[in-house]
Amino acid sequence: MAAAGLPAHGPKAVVVVRDAEGRLRDLSWKPEADAEVVPVAIDEPDGLDVLRHSAAHVLAQAVQDVFPEAKLGIGPPIRDGFYYDFDVEKPFQPDDLGKLEKRMQEIVKAGQTFRRREYASLDEAKAELKDEPFKLELVDIKGDVDAEAAAVGAGELTHYDNLNKDGERVWGDLCRGPHLPSTRLIPAFKLMRSAAAYWRGSEKNPQLQRIYGTAWPSRDELKAYLNRLAEAERRDHRKLGTELDLFSFPDEIGSGLVVFHPKGGVIKREMEDYVRARHIEEGFQYVGTPHISKEGLFHTSGHLPYYADTMFPPMELEGANYYLKAMNCPMHNLIFRSRGRSYRELPLRLFEFGSVYRYEKSGVVHGLTRVRGLTQDDSHSYVTAEQAPGEIKHLLNFVRSLLDDFGLDDYYLELSTRDPNSDKFIGTDEQWEKATKVLADVAAESGLELVMDPGGAAFYGPKISVQAKDAIGRTWQMSTIQYDFNQPARFGLEFQAADGSRQEPVMIHSAKFGSIERFFGVLVEHYAGAFPAWLAPVQVVGIPIRDDHADYLQAFVERLRKEGIRAEVDYSTDRMQKKIRTAQQQKIPFMAIAGDDDVNGGTVSFRYRDGSQRNGVSIDEAVAHVVEVVRSRTNAGPSAV
Repeated sequence: MAAAGLPAHGPKAVVVVRDAEGRLRDLSWKPEADAEVVPVAIDEPDGLDVLRHSAAHVLAQAVQDVFPEAKLGIGPPIRDGFYYDFDVEKPFQPDDLGKLEKRMQEIVKAGQTFRRREYASLDEAKAELKDEPFKLELVDIKGDVDAEAAAVGAGELTHYDNLNKDGERVWGDLCRGPHLPSTRLIPAFKLMRSAAAYWRGSEKNPQLQRIYGTAWPSRDELKAYLNRLAEAERRDHRKLGTELDLFSFPDEIGSGLVVFHPKGGVIKREMEDYVRARHIEEGFQYVGTPHISKEGLFHTSGHLPYYADTMFPPMELEGANYYLKAMNCPMHNLIFRSRGRSYRELPLRLFEFGSVYRYEKSGVVHGLTRVRGLTQDDSHSYVTAEQAPGEIKHLLNFVRSLLDDFGLDDYYLELSTRDPNSDKFIGTDEQWEKATKVLADVAAESGLELVMDPGGAAFYGPKISVQAKDAIGRTWQMSTIQYDFNQPARFGLEFQAADGSRQEPVMIHSAKFGSIERFFGVLVEHYAGAFPAWLAPVQVVGIPIRDDHADYLQAFVERLRKEGIRAEVDYSTDRMQKKIRTAQQQKIPFMAIAGDDDVNGGTVSFRYRDGSQRNGVSIDEAVAHVVEVVRSRTNAGPSAV
């Protein structure tokens, strides 16, 4: 076996190997014949998953040591950590996490080894697991659900025993593995929180208690991760939305349904004005469609029954069922079909701010980034098959320029394709192969990093999504471009070709923001609420040193307003320093301060958000400076311009 002698300790420790078939194996694995294997280090993605899965086992052992009555659910690795579900008499309390973390540290320090053991039969597995009802259920389903694949495999049933230094079994769990050689290779972990979770994600099943944790190859990496979490909490758009008076989610309206306040409305309007003008520049025609439709439209499009679970229940009116629309494309198809079309009209590009409604489960609704009512800058291009590559390239360039303009200039592409083993996709193998190749070729030509997403396509065709990184390195799915060869056929769309024949167009879906709500939320967190001057709800605030300086600043503000600048004077009774602190808390880009010297000299003094100042700036120069910064649409701080 080629992996013999691989290092098992240190920051780059090899923790598992990958065999010739791509399967991860324990370091103790012994193939039947000599085999070439690839070492997997603890800091590689697969190595991190193994580390975190092993940490989940240590957590489960600790829980059953501290709470012997606890029954085990599942414990998979997840992004940046792991979780484990338990059936316990009462929910875990914050103090319990401290006790469990201490017990985990003892298990890690003990250097227990993980030993894989294969069951000879289902009956043997059930006999050993007779006191674990949820594990028995997993034995029967044999890992049909993705998260449960961490527990059992499709073709075999295996168990992992934890052995002490004397080789005695001290704990074990149904699991397909692989695992670390020893618990000592879990150098840095922390339990984060507990929450309720339904068994196997279904509200029909028992509610369990889930503990979330994180694990890293070193203490420094754990510390850096916790610092990132603290920074993410500081930037949380839900908190900043309240502090900056941007938006709210009134209970009287319903979960996942946002109202934008005047200041948030300014940002939303700037976004809409920008993207509306850009669509027109890029050759799109603005259209409008209603919020509800008869049920039959969504059967024609194919969304029913595929999307029924994420659509609001139908309303019965005048003998027909009506649905709140969850997508705009079917209605755009009707606009295309409303009259005869010629090849000379193609590409035909339709665009609207389409409000759609999706019944997201309450557990996944999250501020602006996962809502039930959203507005898409939704567009559909109708093209010939020959025009499709050029149109996708055009759309991708549009998307890239938009993201750059909003300061989200670090991104890569993800190509979502069909799962050939799933029945949720419609269309022939040839159609999928052709559409996927068109998207892949355009993505490759862009020069951007391309990551594959097998099985992630919409039911009607593959898609490219742009994954943008924010200021602290988190990745957000933003814009999407989807190739659709299904809906034109379902709606009977056609155009007259140059030779007089009737041909079917290709339909390309694209959303540049994705949704205005989600993009708004990402921007709040990217800028930590300190929006660029061109986006800021209030761009300039005048701060008088004494009340009798206020009229002078009001005249300055009036000049700015005539230039389209959002400016105001702070007329509150607060002292000047309190007004400055208030402006800083509201993250206003320009603070224009005036006292006796400024009034007498016809100047103002600027204080910027970063704390820097410019004193004694003439009124004319001050107006020109603000106007230049705002109209330049720069995403840098105003003091840098």
